[in-house]
Amino acid sequence: MKKKLVHIFKILLLSIFTLVIITIVILYFSLHEKLPKGETGNKADNFALKIQNAVKHDQYVKTDFLQWTFRNKNHYIWDKKKHIVHVEYNGHNVTLDLDHPEKSKLLNPEHFSEKIIKKALANFNNDSFWIVAPHKLFDKGTTRQLITLKDNSKGLLITYSSGGTTPGDSYLWKVDSNYRPISYKMWVSILPIGGLEVTWENWINTDSGAYLSQQHELLGFQIPITNLKAWND
Repeated sequence: MKKKLVHIFKILLLSIFTLVIITIVILYFSLHEKLPKGETGNKADNFALKIQNAVKHDQYVKTDFLQWTFRNKNHYIWDKKKHIVHVEYNGHNVTLDLDHPEKSKLLNPEHFSEKIIKKALANFNNDSFWIVAPHKLFDKGTTRQLITLKDNSKGLLITYSSGGTTPGDSYLWKVDSNYRPISYKMWVSILPIGGLEVTWENWINTDSGAYLSQQHELLGFQIPITNLKAWND
């Protein structure tokens, strides 16, 4: 009887594994898109400038502090002037020095301090992108391409060849008639499917004057951003 149950359990596991593989294959072929190619140069740059004007990039540059919580678990207070970020995650309290990462500190140091600080930096690089991506269109190492979308409207493809945690990632921005971002499609190293679309919604005019989005949705799943604030000293 025991051998029979073990056999049934193995068959069940194999069936589940097969179903998962089939689901992944179906999703890949139904959702995957090739990375598009477009026009570089002044037209792409001007389109990017219009996006940054729509989100009040000049006010973002002047912003002293940003605060937010990502997925209800990672908490940040970013001193943009000093390039210092206070991070709380998984019960850890880390002060990141963005200019000199080796000087970053962990409250109540422990044996795994270096690993914890490295994870805090990786979290910050990812989680801050969901806040300030429209303000990073001209970062060092970026390339911009003007893309004609399926509905004949224009979009902006940004590729990050350096910086952050996963250089080489690309994002295709779709905007409204005022050039404010509506969504982007992603081609990123951590996802096997290219072209997945994420919404950028619920824009707020912060105290510093910068426009920031605090609502995203991917494949029907919400990516919560709460306690979002930006202000000047």
